[in-house]
Parts: sequence; C-alpha cells; structure tokens
Amino acid sequence: MGCWLCKLPNSQRSWGEIEKEESEMAGKTRSEASSSTRTTNTNSINHNNGRGESKVVDCGRNRSSCGYCKSPGLTGISHGLWAHSLTVNDYQDLLDRGWRRSGSFLYKPEMERTCCPSYTIRLKAGEFSPSKEQLRVTRRLQRFLDGELDSIKPRKLAEEANASKRTRSCADPGVSSSAVKECLSSNNAEKNKGEKFLQSLTDKINNVVHTCTESGEFPNHIQLPKASVKKVSQDKRKLFVEGSETLLYSSNIAFQIAAAIKRAEPGMQDVHQSGVSNDRVDEKEFSAKSIAEKLAISLNQLAETSGLSIKACNGHINFYSASNQDYLDGSAEFVAIAEGSFARHDSKVCSSENSFKRSPVERRRLEIHLKRSSFDREEFALYRRYQIKVHNDTPDHVTESSYKSFLVDTPLIFVPPTNDGTVPPCGFGSFHQQYVVDGQLVAVGVIDILPRCLSSKYLFWDPDFAFISLGKYSALQEINWVKENQIHCPSLQFYYLGYYIHSCNKMRYKATYRPSELLCPLRYQWVSFDVARPFLDRKAYVVLSDCAILQDGESSTPNALEQIIELQHDDITVEDSNVVLMHQNEEAADPEYQTSDDESGGGSSDPESAQRENGDISNLLVGLKGTCMKYEDLQRAIRPTERDNLETQLHRYLRVVGKELGGRMIYSLG
Repeated sequence: MGCWLCKLPNSQRSWGEIEKEESEMAGKTRSEASSSTRTTNTNSINHNNGRGESKVVDCGRNRSSCGYCKSPGLTGISHGLWAHSLTVNDYQDLLDRGWRRSGSFLYKPEMERTCCPSYTIRLKAGEFSPSKEQLRVTRRLQRFLDGELDSIKPRKLAEEANASKRTRSCADPGVSSSAVKECLSSNNAEKNKGEKFLQSLTDKINNVVHTCTESGEFPNHIQLPKASVKKVSQDKRKLFVEGSETLLYSSNIAFQIAAAIKRAEPGMQDVHQSGVSNDRVDEKEFSAKSIAEKLAISLNQLAETSGLSIKACNGHINFYSASNQDYLDGSAEFVAIAEGSFARHDSKVCSSENSFKRSPVERRRLEIHLKRSSFDREEFALYRRYQIKVHNDTPDHVTESSYKSFLVDTPLIFVPPTNDGTVPPCGFGSFHQQYVVDGQLVAVGVIDILPRCLSSKYLFWDPDFAFISLGKYSALQEINWVKENQIHCPSLQFYYLGYYIHSCNKMRYKATYRPSELLCPLRYQWVSFDVARPFLDRKAYVVLSDCAILQDGESSTPNALEQIIELQHDDITVEDSNVVLMHQNEEAADPEYQTSDDESGGGSSDPESAQRENGDISNLLVGLKGTCMKYEDLQRAIRPTERDNLETQLHRYLRVVGKELGGRMIYSLG
C-alpha cells in the first residue's frame, strides 16, 4: 500500500524528506502569490488585506495509532491537509472548525469514528480567574527566583562529580586493577550501609508500635501498617524554620496508623488530622499528632538512637543530626554516606552551628524572549533532552529533521506590525517563546499568534527544573500575554490550549484554566465546559450545542440528558465531525499516518446533509500547474471520467473546511 501523503511505497518516506520538498514548493507558492497577473482570486487577497493566500493539498481521511489510549490498532481517525502557505486569517477560521497543525500538516479529528474524541478548547483571557493551585505555581517560581527554593540538581551534580572523581582516582594508570576493584567495592559497601541504617530506624519504629499495641495504648484488634523512614532532601526542608537545616530523615507512620484506626472503628466521623471520635476511641488520643508524639518519646528512650535526635512535628516523626556533638561510631558513618559526602570511617562531622550556616541568598533572573519560528541549536538540544528524559524517546528518533518538521516549519505567512490597532507589536505568525534563567535556556513554548488568539502548540523544558512546574507557569504567562496585548490589538482575546480529551486524565488539566469553552464538533458553536462536562462524563462523543440547548431549558423532560446522550443525529455524515493525531503540550509525538483503502472516498451517508453543508462547489478556487481559477471555469477542460472523481474530492474537501474557507483557500492539484 502506498503512502497516503506522498504516494511512496511502504510509507517509509521521512518527515525530513517531505519537509525539504514541501519547503521548495511553498517558496514557489509564495512567489506565485505575489504575481500581479493573477486575477481569479481577488476576493481571497482582499479578504486577507494583501497578506498572501492559502494553498493546500487535500490528503483525505487517514488512520493512525493513538498516543492517548495506546490501543493496538489504527484507531485514530482524522482528515488531513498539507499547507504550502496559509494566511493567519484562514488558520484562525480553521481552528474554529476543529483543525490544528503539526508543522505544515493540518489535521482535523473525525469525532464519531475515532477512539479518543478531542474538542478544541479555548479561554477568554480577560475573564480568566486563577485557581489556588495556579497561584501556588506562580509563588513557587517566585521563591525560586528569590533564592528561597533550590533545585536538587546542584547537590546531585556534586555527588556525581565526587563519585566520578573517586572512580577516576581508582582507575589511575598507576593504580592496580585489584585496587580499582577494592575502591568500587568500598563504594557499594558504603551505599549498602546507608540503606541498612535507614532500615534500622524503620525497625525501631515498628518495634515501638508493637510495644504500644501490646500495652493497650493502640487498639490491638486491627492490623496496623508498617513504618518506613525516608531521607529528606535539602529542597524539601522548610526554609527558615528553626532546626530544619539539620533534618535528615522522616516518617509519616503516625498518619497511616491514625487512618487505619479511623477505618476500623465503626461510626466514626470525618475529622481533621486523621483523628477518630466515638465511644470507644478518643479523637485527641488517636490523632496523627498525638501518635507521633507518643512514638517520638518512646524512640528517644532507646539508647541505640544516639547520634540523632528525634522529634514529632505535626504528625511526622523527624530525625535530626545531634547538635554540638560528633556522630558516634557506626551512626556517624552511615549518616555521612547517606548525605552523599563519601566520608571515610575516621572522618568527623562539624557541629550544626558551624556546618549549616546559610550563604547569602542570590536572586535569579528570569527573561522571556519572543522570536520568530526558526531553527536554534540550543533549543534543539533542550528539546532532544526533554523528549528522551520525559517522553522516553530513543535518541535515534529525536533528529533535527523531525524537530524542524514538527516545531519549526510553518506554513503561516508572517504579518508584520502595522501600528494601526489591528496587529500586535510582534506581528502575526509562528513564534518560539524562550524562558531563560541566569542565561540558561530552561523552556521553550511554541505558539501561533493569530488575529483572535494565541494558540499554544507545544512546550518543552529542562527536566532538571521540573520542580517549578514550567508547563503550568508558561500557560499563565501566555494568558497574561494575551491580556497585555489587547491594548495593541483589541481582536486578540482568546487563549487556545489545543485539544481537550475528556477520556484522557492527563489532558484534563486544560479545563482547570477557567472559564473555558469547548467547540461543538457539529455546529462549531462554543459551549461552556461546565455545561458540557456532565454529558462528557457519560459519553466520549457529544454534540455540545445540544447540551447548551438543554442547559437553557429548551428541553425540560426528566430524561432529557439521556435523550441527548443517545441521540446520534442520523442526518450527520462522518465528514461533519472531527479527532486528534498530534499530541498537544505535555503529550507530543510525531505520528505516522496511514490511509485505509476502503475509506479513501469519504462518501456521505446522507445526501441531504451533504447538500446542506457542501452547497455549490463551482466557486472553489483550484490551483493547477501554476494557475488558479474557479472550478466552474476549470471543469470544461477536464474529461468526464476525471471530472467525477475530482468533484467527489471537492465535495469531501468542502465538507471539512466549510463553504467560506473553501471559497478563499486554493485547492492545489499540483
């Protein structure tokens, strides 16, 4: 079976090869667009204020594997177009009919057929109200910039450097192979000792819990959970809290015990701190805080824990380095190893007063740069690292050509600023928004800026900075950008987040940017997410405009919701609906498209519906061998056998792009 896109055998053609040829064709198209001899598409040029014209190739319906539900078959179904050139006005209108782009490829899901129905989602920036979690994201990043929140990265790098240095010293040419083996064996032994030390602390807690159960302090008729002690990383310690700088280990067993008691005792009420309250159990006695304090007192009475001080803190059992004294024997050795210092057996650890003095806080500088879409090696290096570390891509799949065709190449014709209130200062087109911290590139947002919206296409970021939630922060910044630029371009009001997939939990975060709207896949009306949600909870594919009608009270029967859910709209053809192929924001990957021979025709199941949507195809602009004319003028030169096939394609094309766009964009035949 030939490739549905380029007719090469076995679909083996790379995106890089396609990109090279299509960029040359796009260049010719732009040259043709500037020709003064072409008069048949005057309406298209006037509509776009002299900003060029759109030229597309219809790729038809295609199937692909789904990156969301991971179904084994080719269950993702969509319609595709290849754009040689595309005006920002036309792409804006395509977005509002459920289309998206990946490089120069445009795709529109077929909602009734696909496995994971996807709805275009947008937010009116001026009405955005951030949630508590979104406000926390902003505060967290500000703390990071203020120097109050540190990544674990510097400490990890130091540990790796120390380990590498020791290994290199062992592998010095002057050192024998037996010495190297002894050195590596010593490293492993120290690591095992650190793990054994944590296990010893865990065993001590479990022994104390067992003693309290036998003595009747804890209920003895239920199975209590086992404890676990974990090391507390430096970035998790609460800053400026007295004693927090010497915190080494912690256990949350008190919360688990309180929860177990609560579940086991009948008739308990929901109380804070996992406490319980009934005739048999006292709430205060069995709150997590009380349990932690009881266990901490018992643990401090054990002589074996010398070298560490134990305190209860809001339900946690914390282990601190002992103040103003050296660690004793074995415990000192284990603690030093667990902290990554690679201390020798005879090393001493300074008192907390001297060793944990804070260095002066250094503020960081965040810069956000907006640049036209173009290839940048630093960006590609970050993208490659992100795809491999976050999405587990293999290095051979993350190439420059695939990156360019996905996130750099664009068919959008750039519109420069006009200073007349119709275009923002940056212009319209495709852009990369760079996030730079102290000179280091940490994230890149790939966006399209259009007459009515900023459309977010993709974001990739440095995995070492995952702790400051750059994905969420960039979305907030893009929303603010729309707000700020409305003064320059009043029509610019919306923030498009790509596709919303209710059946995919990882994609539901998009609806947390409120108040958001979803695009009806049939009538292309915008419907509030709050209205659509109860229907989407029941069924993956829903005609959202019907939900809005029900919400407005036009359908008031008791089982109205069930009727809307079950209604399949028999007068709707599959070409009237849409599904996702490319993965937007946190879930992106390059799909491999394949066509199905039995679906290449795309015929309508209902002629009446097709006639209502298609109308007259005679006014379609058709491009052929460097010329452009209306189909009514072209059809006389086409043989009847070829004419029937072409008209079938044109009807299918008009169903997916609509009459208005069909009369503006050039349908290219080569």
